[in-house]
Amino acid sequence: MYDVIVIGARCAGSPTAMLFARQGYRVLLLEKVRFPQDTLSSHYLHMQGVALLNRWGLLDTVRDTGCQPITRESYQAPGVRIEGFSLPMDGQQTTYAPRRYVLDPILAEGAVAAGVEFRESCAVNDLLFEDDRVVGVRYTTPGGVEATDRARLVVGADGMRSLVARKVGAPKVIEHARATCVYYSYWAGVPAIFELYERPGRWVAVVPTSDDLNLIMTYFPQDEFPAVRKSVEPAYLEAVRSTAPDLYERMSGGQRVEQMYGTGHQENFFRKAYGPGWVLVGDAVNHKDSITARGITEAWVQAQSLTGYIGERLHDDTALTGALRRYENDLSGEAFSHYQGALNVAELKPEGRVEMLRKLVGHQEQIDRYFSTLSGACSIDDFYNDELLTLLDQS
Repeated sequence: MYDVIVIGARCAGSPTAMLFARQGYRVLLLEKVRFPQDTLSSHYLHMQGVALLNRWGLLDTVRDTGCQPITRESYQAPGVRIEGFSLPMDGQQTTYAPRRYVLDPILAEGAVAAGVEFRESCAVNDLLFEDDRVVGVRYTTPGGVEATDRARLVVGADGMRSLVARKVGAPKVIEHARATCVYYSYWAGVPAIFELYERPGRWVAVVPTSDDLNLIMTYFPQDEFPAVRKSVEPAYLEAVRSTAPDLYERMSGGQRVEQMYGTGHQENFFRKAYGPGWVLVGDAVNHKDSITARGITEAWVQAQSLTGYIGERLHDDTALTGALRRYENDLSGEAFSHYQGALNVAELKPEGRVEMLRKLVGHQEQIDRYFSTLSGACSIDDFYNDELLTLLDQS
């Protein structure tokens, strides 16, 4: 019998398992694949995520992989260009965007070092119930044998298509239509910082990542997905050429070193976060368009929040329910704000944003504060302070 079983060992599951184990709980972590294995991702760790990684003692391990440090960011749209960077958080001033075949094993190793029992290549097939309470899991081992294990709490960290959510019938309490589709690849020999480009109907991002490569991503409106998927590379290159011509020129001197990757299935929702014997974290509880690259960071924020609220309350029914309720209530604050922000950017209509950003040109402190709203170093409410409002009124 375990205290906690966590299903899914990527960015939500491994930190959740690690933090529970550090509290003294007996934890089983199940993952359907064998690491290292890549997955669709924008890779970026916002400053808030970097601060958590440092707090957990894992940041140096990520740095030691040779992942490129990111210390500057630019945004360009018709009529405006700004450059700056997020304000620091907890002493951290640099961000990173490691490949997932680099990051995910580090997180899992951190969980194991904390005492978690980690089993790879284990496909969870079902949950065990007693009355209406989840009490365990049924899964298939790497050898093809069906096994069961029981726990006080089962954590679904199993992504947008969460089996846990499906089996418990967790409803979507907030949902919006898909907004964009995205295609990307990895390039060598393209000098770049962290760069964002936008025009009506297009968004392009350049993210320095592992192995001295740059991830170059293109976003299109969802209704263009059927056409784009039939001619991915031409659509990708044309999006860059028409949105970021200077980047396009740099790419002509570089080389694409991997295949094209992409998806048109970026759901936008919040699910009911918990119930008797179960709770959801990461993309399982809240998924949104990847255009703001908040997924990894928010999974870590949720892991910290969930385990912090539960603390020593796991085996007290009333206290546990209260802790899970507080965790769910937290999602309606900062997480919902970032959800709304992602939906706004995913409309691919930069006009209002451009008008505001033009007024920031020449005011570096405000530019850095703007970049900080996405990084988690500054809330939207704090960004729109009296000084900024005065500046916007005067412009």
